[in-house]
Amino acid sequence: MFRRSKYDVVLLIAVLAVVVIGVVMITSVGVPKSIKISAPDMKYPDCADSAVDCYLILKNHVVRAGIGLLGMLVAWKFNYKYWKTLAPVMYGLAFILLVFVLFGGSDNGTFATSWINVGSVLPFVDSLQPSEVAKLGLIFYLSYFFAEKVSTEQIQDFKEGFLKFGAIAGTIIGLIVIQPDIGSAMVLSGIAVVIYYLAGASWRHLGMMVVTGMFLALLAFSTQNHIHERVIAFMSPSQECTGESYCWQTRQANIAIGSGGFWGKGLTQGTQKYYWLPQAVDDFIFAASANELGFVRSAGLVLLYAVIAYRGFQIANHAPNKFSMLMAAGITTWISVQAFVNIMVNTALFPITGITLPFMSYGGSSMVMTLVAVGVLLNISQYTTPYAYTPDRRGYSRTRNPQYRYSRRYQRV
Repeated sequence: MFRRSKYDVVLLIAVLAVVVIGVVMITSVGVPKSIKISAPDMKYPDCADSAVDCYLILKNHVVRAGIGLLGMLVAWKFNYKYWKTLAPVMYGLAFILLVFVLFGGSDNGTFATSWINVGSVLPFVDSLQPSEVAKLGLIFYLSYFFAEKVSTEQIQDFKEGFLKFGAIAGTIIGLIVIQPDIGSAMVLSGIAVVIYYLAGASWRHLGMMVVTGMFLALLAFSTQNHIHERVIAFMSPSQECTGESYCWQTRQANIAIGSGGFWGKGLTQGTQKYYWLPQAVDDFIFAASANELGFVRSAGLVLLYAVIAYRGFQIANHAPNKFSMLMAAGITTWISVQAFVNIMVNTALFPITGITLPFMSYGGSSMVMTLVAVGVLLNISQYTTPYAYTPDRRGYSRTRNPQYRYSRRYQRV
């Protein structure tokens, strides 16, 4: 029986801090979009007009964050071992939703059919994005599969390990690519590869995956116009931009961050949010926030995400068993990759992907599912051990004994 220990306070504080910052920034930068949604046909909208709701985005965001925090609390109190039983159910639910969205979904003004509109059923929730459910579902099922269904030798076998892993991950990722949602597919691929590696994959199979991934990326660049345009816009930032081009989004994000200076323009004083910066409350909330917060405070926000990543991987490193280790590593990879890719997109260090900034962006599915995932991490942190869990792939056969194998640097903070 594993000793129940104190939960990871640092992780909890870091996540709550980002959520609070997100609410503050949505309050500040969300007014233009609130006006556009609440009074789309009004020529001269005024917040004093009863027909105009300048805080519509904030109200929806707070409700969604509240639902997410409640979900986090439930997942926190839910013993991580039970996810073994629910893992196939979560994977199956994700599969059903991803198939349904292809036939009954909506593009919501984008080129990707990625949403199931439920606004007429659920208040404050316009739509459900199945790809967010799929991220957690894939993490649970891959962790369950590699911990319970295959041995170490089978994981390194081409048929039992590589092909079965490819079928499990490829089914979910393939359905998301068809939408097409390349950003989410990229995040899911990163999650799957990290779990596969930690489970004990052979380097030969990992190399085959890298080569296959490069080939598919080249194929997508050659055949998909939106991907081609995004990469060209990233590679040629000096080209002439219009409001309809992808380089326009990157350029306006750069202007927002650069004009914010060292200390920022101050809350509510940013200018790029006024119809210049596309998706100021969604994909580009980091740039919109940097415009008002400045470099120093934005750097602090990046540091918070780094703390979340560090604490999450520490939980995985000290997890009590293989299942919890893979699950914690998968969740942390999800949050970390998505956060830092989004920030890189906002700072013109990566082509536009269309993925949200965890815990901050306006988006109910992302907010709720990432907070539920954090609840799972917090629960695992209560069962962490004084020594690091060693995956079978590392080749250690000696019985773990923290008294002679590990120093005090592995003790929980």
